Amino acid sequence: MKQHTEYEAVIGLEVHAELETVSKMFCACPVVDLTTAAPNSAVCPVCSGMPGVLPVINQRAVEYALRVSLALNCKIHPVSIFARKNYFYPDLPKGYQIAQYEQPLATDGSLLILAEDSYKEIRIRRVHLEEDTGKLTHVIDNGNGYSLIDLNRAGVPLLEIVSEPDLNSGAEVRAYASGLRSILRYLEVNSGDMEKGVLRIEPNVSVRPKGSLEFFTRTEIKNLNSFRALEDSVNYEVERQSQLQKQGKAVIQQTLGWDEKAARTVPQRSKEDAHDYRYFPEPDLPPLEIQPGWIESIRAGMPELPLQRQMRFEQQYGLKPTDAAVLTAEKPVADYFEAVAAAGEQIPPRTIANWISGPVFAYMNENGTEIDRIKTPPEELAELLQIIQDGHINQSTAKNILLEMLESGRPAREIIDQGNLRQISDSSQIADLVRGVLADNPGQVNEYLDGKSGLFSWFFGQVMRQTGGKANPRILQTELEKQLAEIER
Repeated sequence: MKQHTEYEAVIGLEVHAELETVSKMFCACPVVDLTTAAPNSAVCPVCSGMPGVLPVINQRAVEYALRVSLALNCKIHPVSIFARKNYFYPDLPKGYQIAQYEQPLATDGSLLILAEDSYKEIRIRRVHLEEDTGKLTHVIDNGNGYSLIDLNRAGVPLLEIVSEPDLNSGAEVRAYASGLRSILRYLEVNSGDMEKGVLRIEPNVSVRPKGSLEFFTRTEIKNLNSFRALEDSVNYEVERQSQLQKQGKAVIQQTLGWDEKAARTVPQRSKEDAHDYRYFPEPDLPPLEIQPGWIESIRAGMPELPLQRQMRFEQQYGLKPTDAAVLTAEKPVADYFEAVAAAGEQIPPRTIANWISGPVFAYMNENGTEIDRIKTPPEELAELLQIIQDGHINQSTAKNILLEMLESGRPAREIIDQGNLRQISDSSQIADLVRGVLADNPGQVNEYLDGKSGLFSWFFGQVMRQTGGKANPRILQTELEKQLAEIER
């Protein structure tokens, strides 16, 4: 979508991540998968909002929130306060949500993103804990509409991460959201499954004339369930607001939805401000006090994070930033790459990266699987790449062998031996084959000599066809060039 060069986008993100604890935020009800659990099967008086019940803070949820705060370089506050966020909505059984507001768990963090081949630091305003709402299902039956409510999700621990408005394009928004998702998955606090709603990203978008420091009216886009929808909706909203400003029209502060089929944002309701929620401290919960020793013990157990690993891959393995970013976005992929590199010390790391991000990723995408579920162990892929490097098979044959390995789990050497797939590297045998092809096709030889240079590939293919694709391509090319050059007319 064309962007107006006289305007710039000002974008901040609110990210809601469900924490993968065993129980809910303030009660002992289990956290269940909404796609498989029976509706309203994980509900108790606390999370259903019955009168007279008392909430109790989930310690593991706080620990997970501290992990994320440390990963985002935040200042963790020794004391934070839970508040009641009052608003009526059918999926909020209490009529209010317990959340942190004026005194959140952590503030003043940062996330470094890689967008358009350059790094940019995005400031994190706050990280705070709250509880999730229930889930509504809207049904139309014979023209009559009604809604069903499932409270299994009500009370699930929710972490809200709010950025400063430091993002300026759909591409940057996508890079930020993707980077944050990777961190959550590396920390094993959230699955990152946006389609299931466990990670919900809501951009706040405004547009201003370039060079201006003023903040203009913003809109918020809700219910985005993919990175593509996130980027497309932001780009559309930037263009829409730019057009309004160009025409001298006002932007209305409101909450929008994204209509994927129509590829446009649609109004949902007016955008609330903080005062609309009438926040006040939760009377049933004491202040949350964090001991410094607990923070340090959590810090000591932190894993190597995606960006740290990406930069190490660039230095240790000589990978380009974009290649390193692809390989480290998911921890199992990064682990697999390093295992292949350890097993195949003589194989160039860039070769390993290309095979994983190419054929292996293609197989995973086509079959809807993850790298830790494929049948080919890292050591077997390393052996295949070593066989290629030793000249025993060519690239084309190797791709077919890898596909068989991924589908059957059989090792490369077994497939090669049983299929008699070893590359023909005998120069005298290849010379005889080239000689035969040229002798059998004198017309094409004359056309080649008359300047139809594209026939070189045709001769090459004829020899390859006769050998079942097993001829060593380097030897074949050299021999074919030699014999064609020697022909006299």
